[in-house]
Amino acid sequence: MKQIARALLRYFIKGLLIVVPLGAAFFLIFWAVKTIDTSLNLSDYLWTDAHGKPMYIPGLGILNVIVIILVAGILVTNVVTDPIKRWFYRWLNRLPLFKFLYSSIKDLTEAFVGEEKKFNEPVLVEINEFGVKKIGFVTQKDLTALGLPGHVAVYFPWSYSFAGQVIIISADKVKPIDKSAADMMKFVISGGVSGL
Repeated sequence: MKQIARALLRYFIKGLLIVVPLGAAFFLIFWAVKTIDTSLNLSDYLWTDAHGKPMYIPGLGILNVIVIILVAGILVTNVVTDPIKRWFYRWLNRLPLFKFLYSSIKDLTEAFVGEEKKFNEPVLVEINEFGVKKIGFVTQKDLTALGLPGHVAVYFPWSYSFAGQVIIISADKVKPIDKSAADMMKFVISGGVSGL
């Protein structure tokens, strides 16, 4: 009887290791898509059914987001000129809190998907005399403007989080890693659990 209970417990734990990550990933994706779709779905205001009640069209909110992003990309690429950009940034400078939020989110977004990705150079940094090393990503190679020639800025993401820490360190203490940035980010964020 104990062997059966032990075997069932082992199967349950193995099943848990498969179901929980899959379930959590699907739940987070479903929650994000549903939240965006519900909040940006205009069908309630535009269409009514035969009884005059608002008609909800699933997926219209997501389609709205895709269309808005595409139109914004087309406009910024082909229509928005330098004078318009300067006017926008002058207007933005009058709203300090909004400017801070906008520029922080813009910089973070550009770091991952912009033309000048920032987290594309993984490095290994020895951080103390005992040989403890941390994996990070070089974000600035020249800190002469800060009065620190020969130093670089390295971003160290924290495991199981999207937060992190920037450290200024002498460039000779930084060793490039011959792996893809995506694999190294996954390795660090997973706490070293994800295989290389």
